[in-house]
Amino acid sequence: MASKIKVGTLISGGGTNLQAIIDACLDHRIDAQIVFTGSDTPGVKGLERAQKANIETFVVDYSQIIQSCKKKEIADSDLPEDFNLEEMLSKQKLMDQTASLDQLAFFLKSRAIAEKKLLDHIRSYDMDLLVLAGFMRVLTPYFIDRINTVPGKYKIMNIHPALLPAFPGTDGYGDTFAYGCKIGGCTVHYVDYGEDTGPIIGQKAFEINDTDTLEDVRKKGLEKEWQLYPECIQKFARSF
Repeated sequence: MASKIKVGTLISGGGTNLQAIIDACLDHRIDAQIVFTGSDTPGVKGLERAQKANIETFVVDYSQIIQSCKKKEIADSDLPEDFNLEEMLSKQKLMDQTASLDQLAFFLKSRAIAEKKLLDHIRSYDMDLLVLAGFMRVLTPYFIDRINTVPGKYKIMNIHPALLPAFPGTDGYGDTFAYGCKIGGCTVHYVDYGEDTGPIIGQKAFEINDTDTLEDVRKKGLEKEWQLYPECIQKFARSF
């Protein structure tokens, strides 16, 4: 039997992709052990799924942190000691050129405060791969650089509800449906500094019928996601 990689997972909601990965681990379709599940939102169903599977959990409440940052000016003492705004500004590709310097600075600073808390939890585990299983927060270069510590070696995996590079962003299935596509799909990719721009690991497609509703498209897509994500994690495990 192959040795198991240690996988960390981050979620924001119901955790159906997390459940698919848990099931694949139990069925020995993935040579992996999930060592933690973290969430940016308290009380979500995905945390219950993890706890039921005896996986350790933690929460970093992004909304609370961001609201706190909005109430007062962010001081240097609030930021991680290793945070460098100029470096982050030079690397970030998440916000477009129309954003002001103040908007960019607030975005990068507030997210770094939250990401440092995530990292504090994650660093207590021995982890080979970080899987974003429905984690609805973009990660900044501050976080990415502290996980992807070896140049060219990606350790953060994400699933996107469209056939990238088409329809990046938050509503891949909705954009696919609105455009009138007859083929939809999902993509698993590694995370880099851009929005859904990292190297593609795997994809699955499905037909969209003339009678399909948006809900039909989402349902078909989720079924493909639950197949694809475990396959891509196993691909990583075999190459590890």
